[in-house]
Amino acid sequence: MHGLRDLRVIDLSQGIAGAYAGKLLADAGAEVIKVEPPEGDPLRRWSATGAELGDEDGALFQFLHGSKRSIVGRAEDPEVLELIGSSDLLIESFEGGELDGLDLGERFPRLVRLSITPYGRGGPYTGRPASDITIQAESGCIAARGLPEHPPVMIGGRTLYWVGGVFSAVASLAALWRARRTGRGEHIDFSLLELITIASSSYGDLMYRLQGSPQRNPNARTVEIPSVEPTLDGWVGFNTNSREQYNSFLVLIGRPDLQEEPDFAHVGGRWRRRDEWNKIVRAFTTQHPTDEIVRNASLLRIPVAPVNDSAGALRHPHFEERGVFEPNPGGGFLQPRPPYRIDDGRVREPGPAPRLGEHGGAIEPRTPPRPSHPDDPAKLPLEGLRVLDATAWWAGPTSTQMLAMLGADVIHLEAIQRLDGGRMLGGMFAAKGGDWWERSGLYMGANTNKRNLTLNLADPQGLECVKRLIRECDVVVENFSPRVFDGFGLTREALRELNPELIYARMPAFGLDGPWRDNVGFAQTMEQMTGLAWLTGHTYDQPRIQRGPCDPNAGMHAALAVMVALFDRQASGQGHFLECTMVEGALNAAAEQLVEYSAYGEVMQREGNRAPYAAPQGLFACRGEERWLTLAVETEAQWEGLKQALDRPDWADDPALDTLAGRREAHDALDEQLSAWVAERDLDEAVERLIAHGVPAAAVFDGRIASEHPQHRARGFYESIDFPVAGTQLVPGCPFRFASLERWIRTPAPTVGQHNREILRDVVGLSEAEIDRLEADEVIGTRPPGM
Repeated sequence: MHGLRDLRVIDLSQGIAGAYAGKLLADAGAEVIKVEPPEGDPLRRWSATGAELGDEDGALFQFLHGSKRSIVGRAEDPEVLELIGSSDLLIESFEGGELDGLDLGERFPRLVRLSITPYGRGGPYTGRPASDITIQAESGCIAARGLPEHPPVMIGGRTLYWVGGVFSAVASLAALWRARRTGRGEHIDFSLLELITIASSSYGDLMYRLQGSPQRNPNARTVEIPSVEPTLDGWVGFNTNSREQYNSFLVLIGRPDLQEEPDFAHVGGRWRRRDEWNKIVRAFTTQHPTDEIVRNASLLRIPVAPVNDSAGALRHPHFEERGVFEPNPGGGFLQPRPPYRIDDGRVREPGPAPRLGEHGGAIEPRTPPRPSHPDDPAKLPLEGLRVLDATAWWAGPTSTQMLAMLGADVIHLEAIQRLDGGRMLGGMFAAKGGDWWERSGLYMGANTNKRNLTLNLADPQGLECVKRLIRECDVVVENFSPRVFDGFGLTREALRELNPELIYARMPAFGLDGPWRDNVGFAQTMEQMTGLAWLTGHTYDQPRIQRGPCDPNAGMHAALAVMVALFDRQASGQGHFLECTMVEGALNAAAEQLVEYSAYGEVMQREGNRAPYAAPQGLFACRGEERWLTLAVETEAQWEGLKQALDRPDWADDPALDTLAGRREAHDALDEQLSAWVAERDLDEAVERLIAHGVPAAAVFDGRIASEHPQHRARGFYESIDFPVAGTQLVPGCPFRFASLERWIRTPAPTVGQHNREILRDVVGLSEAEIDRLEADEVIGTRPPGM
């Protein structure tokens, strides 16, 4: 398979996000050249559990840099500049203007440049020292996570950077798609703050405004119930996103009588009576082993999973049967395979990570290919492509939304008999009357720039219409359980017969084979199963779900697979079948803990607001109610800056604190000193003092008003758009800016069946009389029956 084999990528970045973006491109066939300083990338000497590495590179480095090449140099070196000029894509993570004097855009007009920074380039926060915890704090996601009686808690496992890597890879491929056609390069300004604001919020800002912006309780922390629950021998994870799943859960725990208790049927009611609810649930779960509960819940089609640590994930029977883990070609430890399959295989067999400078002087000269359509006026990269979006909830819609943002004509398919489940969050407005299904923040946020078509596929007329539509599409994406589309006869073979050039992407939760094939799964399930929840939560509490990132993570891995398949189709003229499993995307986001255990036998544990790569790191209460400060010290320079910010107290001059290991050992004592320093200070003044001394620090922002964050306002991240029912609202765009574009959102999320007639007439080719008949037979419609 051709894949991305004619793309050359230069990677000047450091850290996980740029490295993972490069890995995804290398796995798809691209030539990725890593440019390192003489001492090598810091990840070469990194182990999260402090393993002795000897002469070997760390397992995380080996995982991230397999199949790449390495040279030693700096951006301004003539030989590196020559390589940049011969390349299609440059990945970099410089937070200052290190590359600005090189005039890369003028010298290399076809070049796509990807800049990954904490806050983006431009705005009042640009250039601020930052860390995972401070970026999360600014996004608002920390403020709402955890029990009210505990301090807020961050997402563990550096998930932010892994999800940022796949988002940035998709953005890069789209820009490259246009550059190959037109010869026009692009500068992609990627913001990790904007990324985590999307990935962890479930559009909470929009939901809050749809509710009329009620008075805010300063303590907004909650946890999902039921969610992670104790069992006889460990932990089990549930989620009940629908009333049907909730009722089945009551059957599972032997309390179907509670179906008559209206308070428990709603999230808010269970939360208000959480002590009573938890006692009921745990009276059951603590008396049964995890495997038994998982087996019985699966039979009832409840989303469920064991809450695995890294060891449990690596030995899970579903992953073993599907061959999800494979030996690293260099280190021999097990690692997750790429999270999608193309035509039952892969583009490239895995290769080892390079030795430092292994390919110096051995990179062949290259001239980038001439553009195929230099006169193409298209501004958006994917203009001219048509996508049928048969997805629901969040993971699938974010995948196709990204394609729509980038210019594709995306047709979101529903049925009036079965609306997109994401619309059901609008049910909170049902008592007020009106079209409440058009007021779901999740649906409205994840479906901008799309058209909407309703078709009842259970009716032969609807099935025939969708088949005719598929003939006119470039891409079909669906994310139902495997048996749904198969049940309609829309199998892989059938779609290939309808349209041999079609890219058909399926997004099952657990895959199209294996013992969990037909299990139901959502983002929470993936976090519980893969180890991500294991690393999230206070040490004195329990594992907690990360609340969201696995949905857009899965969506972007599917969008990436679609882009790779499109590049291949351009070369081969043939369509492709893609299997993009949600859980394997999550396993890649959990890769650090998985390879750490497989390589060194150490299970990473949750640390609350601490992390193995920084000390001190944490969250501290300032003067006033719910005024939380976060800070992190990752380097010796930042430690020196912290001492200066604290006016060099005597306790900080202990030589044992001059190393990360020493500070990790003394973390409790450091937290005690920092808590005392912070307690009597104004939050904003303390943050500014720390920032001025080069210490990553941030106030914990309120995610309910994320659109008011000064950095988001300055960068125009939230865009105003008029919704037909909900009125004018602010909705987040993409977590990156193209230098050639002013905004991303062109049209609001469509109403039910809003574009039925124009699609059926102009694309499918039906007459007005035929469309009228479909409407009369309720094959199509613009509102649910009986509403």
